[in-house]
Amino acid sequence: MYVVTLDQRRRETGDLVPGLLRRLADLETVVPFQRAREHAVQGITVDPAAAVSAALAGLRGGTWSVGIGVGPVRLETATDPGGRTGLRADGPGTVHARRAAEAAAPAGRVPVCVRADDEPAAAQAQSVLRLLGRIVALRTDAEWRVVDLLVPGARGQQKAVAAELGISPQAVSKAVARALWQEEWDARPAAARLLELCEPARHGPAGGGTQGSTMNPSEIIHS
Repeated sequence: MYVVTLDQRRRETGDLVPGLLRRLADLETVVPFQRAREHAVQGITVDPAAAVSAALAGLRGGTWSVGIGVGPVRLETATDPGGRTGLRADGPGTVHARRAAEAAAPAGRVPVCVRADDEPAAAQAQSVLRLLGRIVALRTDAEWRVVDLLVPGARGQQKAVAAELGISPQAVSKAVARALWQEEWDARPAAARLLELCEPARHGPAGGGTQGSTMNPSEIIHS
């Protein structure tokens, strides 16, 4: 599994969690993305492509740091001391997620880190995600207005986007080229594949310890 943690880096801009959750709402998850702390979001997925999408949504604009922990996660119903029923998540995936989140916070200009039992595989996935993160972090608002209307794989859509925005098709084409939108979507499967190769089931028994966490239906507590 992939445990993705996103921490807001710029607190002076106010609470950005609701907007991020809207961008993450349609991703395929085992545990939906939810507020983990005041300025943090966390979710769990079995789909590496969803983990890539979540990471890039957070890296957009350089506002969030992203940690991805890869490994087995055990989920079970539990009741916290306050009597709230929720889920308990533990296992190597949650431990790696905590370490990845801690490492991502001061990671510099492209703050995304991947942690897994297979450290070389995690480093490779992290490197590609940082390249993709650099692309989305540097896009201008004008470029985002164009590429947010595009659908990967659809043909002949630039004229429709131009009409909706009231600009020329040539302006749309130039914005797409400057934004490296096609290059991003061409590289996303490679990032997902590298995350998939971090899974311990592909390289032998999982290692590492476990550390539990409890969440209620509206909150995930960091492991």
